[in-house]
Amino acid sequence: MDTLQYYESNKAFNVFVASTFTDLKRFKKENNKSAFNNLLLKTLHQVRRYITSRIGTALTKGNLPHGKYKPDDFIDQLFIEAYDHFDEVKNEKALHSWLFKKANELLEDTITDEEFDDHFLKNIDDYSKAEWDEMEENFSTDGDGDYVMIEELDDISYPKNDYILNHVFVEDNKQKLQDKLDRELDEEDMRKHMKMVLHNLPLPMRTVFELATEYEFTLGEIAEIQNESLDRVRQLFDNAKKSIELSFFNRYANDK
Repeated sequence: MDTLQYYESNKAFNVFVASTFTDLKRFKKENNKSAFNNLLLKTLHQVRRYITSRIGTALTKGNLPHGKYKPDDFIDQLFIEAYDHFDEVKNEKALHSWLFKKANELLEDTITDEEFDDHFLKNIDDYSKAEWDEMEENFSTDGDGDYVMIEELDDISYPKNDYILNHVFVEDNKQKLQDKLDRELDEEDMRKHMKMVLHNLPLPMRTVFELATEYEFTLGEIAEIQNESLDRVRQLFDNAKKSIELSFFNRYANDK
C-alpha cells in the first residue's frame, strides 16, 4: 500500500462513517437497538485499532494488568455509550471523532495515569548513534507494547515512510535530511524507530500525534476527542514533531 492509497483509504472510511449517521439516528429514534448496533459495528474499524494500540502500550507501561482487558471489552461498552448518548452527535461530520472521544473516555476511566520520566526528552539531543541503537534493541526485545495484540491490527495501521516523514519534516530546509532518510532507511527501520520514540513520549503528546497522522483528524477534532483546548493540542503536536525530528537527526544525520 503506497502513501496515496493509505491516504485515500482513510478518507474513504471517514466518508463512509459519516454516511451512516442518518440511518443510525433513525434506528435510535425507532428504538431499534439491533439495527443500530449492526450498523455501528461497521463504523468501528479505526476505533478498534486505536483501542488496541492504547491497550498494548498500557500493558507495557504497567498501567493495565496482563490478561484482564481485551479490545472487545471496550468495544462492548462503546456500543452502550453510543446508543445511550447518540443525541450528542451534532452532525454526520462529527460522528467519527465523537466515537473516538467516547472510546477515549472509556480508556481513560480504566487505564491508570501514566507516570512520565522526562529523562528521554531531556537527553534526546545528546544520545549517540550507538545509544540509539541500543535503545531500539532493548525496546524491540523487552518493551514493544504496541505489538502485544498485533493480530488485532491490519496493514492499514501503518503509513509508509514518506507519509510519516511528511508529517514530521514540514519545513523545506529539512528536505536534505528527509531525502537521506528515504535513501538509507527501509520501511521496517522507519517503523521501529518511530514506534520506539513515540513509546517514550508523554502519553498526551503521543496520542495527539497518532490521532493526527494515523487517523487524520484535524487538531480541532483532536481537541474535542481529548477534551483539551486547541492551543494545548497544537503545542503537543508541535512538540511531538520536534522530538521525532531531533531523534532522526541525532541518530542518522549526526556523526556523533
